[in-house]
Amino acid sequence: MTTLKKTAAVSANDNLVVLCSKKTNLTALKLSATEMEFIANEFSHNDKKLVVLNQFRRFVFVQLTEDKSDANHTAEACRKAGAAIAVLCNEYKLSDIVIADTENKPHYALALAEGMALSNYQFIKYKGDKAKEKHSLESIGINSNKLSEEDVLEMNIVIDATCIARSLVNEPVNHLNAIQLSKAFQRLGKDAGFNVEVFNEARIQTLKMGGLLAVNQGSIDPPTFTVMEYKPRGAKNKKPFVLIGKGVVYDTGGLSLKPTANSMDLMKCDMAGGACVGAVMYAIAKAKLPVHVIGLVPATDNRPGANAFAPGDIITMMSGQTVEMLNSDAEGRMILADALHYAKRYEPELVCEFSTLTGAAAALLGSAGIVAMGNANERVKAKLHKSGEAVYERLAELPMWEEYDEMLKSDIADMKNIGGSAAGAITAGKFLLKYTNFPYMHFDIAGPAFITAKDGYRIKGGTGVGVRLMFDFFKNS
Repeated sequence: MTTLKKTAAVSANDNLVVLCSKKTNLTALKLSATEMEFIANEFSHNDKKLVVLNQFRRFVFVQLTEDKSDANHTAEACRKAGAAIAVLCNEYKLSDIVIADTENKPHYALALAEGMALSNYQFIKYKGDKAKEKHSLESIGINSNKLSEEDVLEMNIVIDATCIARSLVNEPVNHLNAIQLSKAFQRLGKDAGFNVEVFNEARIQTLKMGGLLAVNQGSIDPPTFTVMEYKPRGAKNKKPFVLIGKGVVYDTGGLSLKPTANSMDLMKCDMAGGACVGAVMYAIAKAKLPVHVIGLVPATDNRPGANAFAPGDIITMMSGQTVEMLNSDAEGRMILADALHYAKRYEPELVCEFSTLTGAAAALLGSAGIVAMGNANERVKAKLHKSGEAVYERLAELPMWEEYDEMLKSDIADMKNIGGSAAGAITAGKFLLKYTNFPYMHFDIAGPAFITAKDGYRIKGGTGVGVRLMFDFFKNS
């Protein structure tokens, strides 16, 4: 992980990023007259936002702040600028760099550093020559009068947690089955200081988690159900927040088999919701946020094995409700329904569930945002939207009108697990809502959880989406 640190001063030998506006007086940087003239010309006449100076003993990157329509858009522009600078740092084989906040705008300096660090993430665990592949950039200093040590520490934790989620998503199923995922959560709990309990198959059978057991029928590996809890002294919420994450470590579609190209070949990412939940638990515990939070992750793979559940099967869920399973590729809602029913025992203040649930959500928003829906009150929804805008993991809320319930009605069971070809993202959310009796928000991250090309600071592969969103929400709750 690339480390951020607060720097009290800038030396003449430091590789430097100067975050400035067109009005900034750069004389304090002791640049030559020729360099100053070059920078002014690039900004004014060539419409450049970044000017790079090679001073032989160091590099100086002069980054112009883009004033967007609001502060969140400007911060996002800084993150993207940081991503571009990180690429250049590695190209020039720089190991460390200092950001100079000449405008006394620490929020933007921190966003620039965040973009650099997140862009610098790599998943090279299985590369033969790691030393050759490894990025050179290791340390990012921030010189800003108004920036606190706590701000930098928290940002390091959030970056670390996001990268943990990314790495879990990037792991192939032959190295991360349901049992190995639960062990990864146990390691996170030990490192950050939260409790982790893993239910094995026998315990899951005792609990009658029919949805999770049904999906697991086609697998040779047993399922797990992981319960994580962080309960600090002085937690400000009397009733716990509960996070639930889909943990389908690989999804073939089951007997409703997916096509391989651009579909099944990416399905190691179908546990991105579970990775998000584990990483959020890690982040809030590391940062010692005063919130009581419980994380639940039902995990299995979904394969067309010898005893795989078949379209037309009737499944009795943990809640006692029966489901006519008509598409085994709509398996995520089956395991999440059991987790939602299990969450009732906590009488939670709010449940937030993250899942790569539907292709419909990905088709609706692409990778630009998160499909959200739920019955939480407007105050909670507003706070979630605010956090989404702040970290640029934006939420697009869909309606949950009662007409959609009709699409889930079954002739022979309490409900079907699919609602038809229309409104697929909504009917999936409505299915899950039937297993709740508490304030609930559903986040379908199918679009942004895994991307096939680098997008600024979101690298190719697992993005860790949801971690930054929920950390900001809990920090400001």
